[in-house]
Amino acid sequence: MSMSPGAGTGPDATAFRAVALQTATRAVNGLSVTEAREAIGAAIERIGQQIAAAVAWHGTDTRLVVLPEYALTGFPMGDPIEVWAEKAALDPDGPEYDRLAGVAERHRVFLTVNAYETDKHYPGLYFQGSVVFAPGGNVVLRYRRLHSLYTPSPYDVWDSYLDRYGLDAVFPVARTDIGNLAAIASEEILYPELARALALRGAEIFLHSTSEATSPELTPKEFARRSRAVENLAVVVSANSAGISGIPLSGDSTNGHSEIVDHLGRSLARAASGESLVAAAEVDVAALRRERARPAMSNLLARVKTGLWASEYARYDLDPANGLRDRSAERAFFVRRHQANIDRLREAGIVS
Repeated sequence: MSMSPGAGTGPDATAFRAVALQTATRAVNGLSVTEAREAIGAAIERIGQQIAAAVAWHGTDTRLVVLPEYALTGFPMGDPIEVWAEKAALDPDGPEYDRLAGVAERHRVFLTVNAYETDKHYPGLYFQGSVVFAPGGNVVLRYRRLHSLYTPSPYDVWDSYLDRYGLDAVFPVARTDIGNLAAIASEEILYPELARALALRGAEIFLHSTSEATSPELTPKEFARRSRAVENLAVVVSANSAGISGIPLSGDSTNGHSEIVDHLGRSLARAASGESLVAAAEVDVAALRRERARPAMSNLLARVKTGLWASEYARYDLDPANGLRDRSAERAFFVRRHQANIDRLREAGIVS
């Protein structure tokens, strides 16, 4: 999984404008393979036009655009693994990614796209990936989601995946001229371990593609965004969908509240519902770096006792790796695994 380096190593980054672009998702579940591929192409065209408008609206210092989770396809609502792979998963070397690279290059932005994608080394599987294209059109980061209830992940083929790609590809951080970038997918914002691992690898800006339930009240993920920012002195650029059509899910269940949270946990910009470019703000990387270098109570990243937590976590084995090493990927497997993990918690006395 080779990737070209970023435009720079990051030390000279100061400030730029970021956009969490809130776009509508048109699900491909009910379409044939041919129809689905046409719909993906149409989505890329539509989103490309919205990016052009966002850059024109916010100004030429717009350097980063983050798209919502699975914005091109929706999610596999009960679709068998192999069917969804054929219908909706992108080939890393395929035409859809080429077109998205062209969008990034045309508008001179770092573009974060979240999509299901295949891997030639794992036929019959797909992974959910967050891919970052640089303004030159080259891929500077490919992260594959590790926590998912019903979707395969690198952890399910862990030994093989590490042998093939190495740990740096599991926790990738791209050092670029706008700062050090890392991706967090959807509900993974609820797992502090992932964000901390990426921060310890130098990540300064978390690119959070999500498609989450919204509410007039603060939701768990909204709390989590602020927590991950404060814990790691990192910026969170979080793009949510502007509703989903084409599946039985109530369309506005996941609609709105894209936002940008700064390294002190402050919400810099937040969108309401509907397609929107208003979740945009200046990201001050120089201020973030000054805060990380300042001896202070608030510098939580510099106060982490990594050895303490490593030894404590090593006491538990709640979700064993390599779950798909000797079996096919079926929805029933993921259901059984989830129940087995609950049973392990019960046996450990953690769950009554």
